[in-house]
Amino acid sequence: MSEPPQESPTLSVVVPLCNEEGNVVFLTREIRRAAESIGVPYEIVYVDDGSTDDTWLLVRQVGAEDARVKGVSLSRNFGHQNAIFAGLNHASGEVVITMDGDLQHPPSLLPELFEEWKRGNHVVETRRIESEDVSFFKKTTSRWFYRIFSFLSGLPMAQGTSDFRLMDRLVVDAVIQMQDAALFLRGMAYWVGFRKTTVPYQAQSRHAGRTKYSLLRMFRFAMSSMLSFSLVPLRIGIWLGLITSGLAFVELVYILVSYLRGNVVPGWASTLAVISFMFGILFILVGIIGSYIGNILETVKNRPRFIVKERLGL
Repeated sequence: MSEPPQESPTLSVVVPLCNEEGNVVFLTREIRRAAESIGVPYEIVYVDDGSTDDTWLLVRQVGAEDARVKGVSLSRNFGHQNAIFAGLNHASGEVVITMDGDLQHPPSLLPELFEEWKRGNHVVETRRIESEDVSFFKKTTSRWFYRIFSFLSGLPMAQGTSDFRLMDRLVVDAVIQMQDAALFLRGMAYWVGFRKTTVPYQAQSRHAGRTKYSLLRMFRFAMSSMLSFSLVPLRIGIWLGLITSGLAFVELVYILVSYLRGNVVPGWASTLAVISFMFGILFILVGIIGSYIGNILETVKNRPRFIVKERLGL
């Protein structure tokens, strides 16, 4: 029998889903258990990000059994960050917790996150403690990404930060108003300010299904995140341009002096190498500038971040 709907939930749990049919039922049970131990009205907002399996069908089934389970089905796959953003737009709780649907983010941590909010924290981040089975490559790339991002953006983001976090309604409303072309919710939650704290957790094994993030997708995500939050790459380009221009000027002076002395100018191979090096830097800088221009274009288009195909209980 369906539970009576909660008109004003205190807690909203937002979960993006993409081909997670093997996780929906078990995940719903675990979230219920954790949320009910908190003792406040709650809702679960599932966002189906263009799944091609029976994910949405299962969301509708669990929603028919419990009116606190709500859902948003997007018209296609808009990406993980946009799916979370869609959930934030549909969540109505005073507190919103976002988490992935593969159960690597343990629902059992929800009461601890909520307690930190009751202590006055507006954002409660989580820091993933890597298990021993995580590859050296993944650990190294993750560590360097957060170091580089923190350096470029000036936002002190610790290694292991994920999209498993609690946000107060003030923070959620501030994030929704941001017009970034490339969404990076981890950075946005830091940028808006407010009082923050961090809770460590041990990552669990994926309950079912496969990861949706390939190496190429992770690289694109990392690049767009850094370009979205920092102009340092452009400033580095200016300094590289000044340095290479200085080197070219020194080379020109050397050639003129040698010519006036009547000497044959040696080192054409090295000169060509320098020219090739400068052209390589030039193309890199053009690519960086092109990425920023692309972000401007996406912002000017003002296209919606997501399109809703169907809603459940909303």
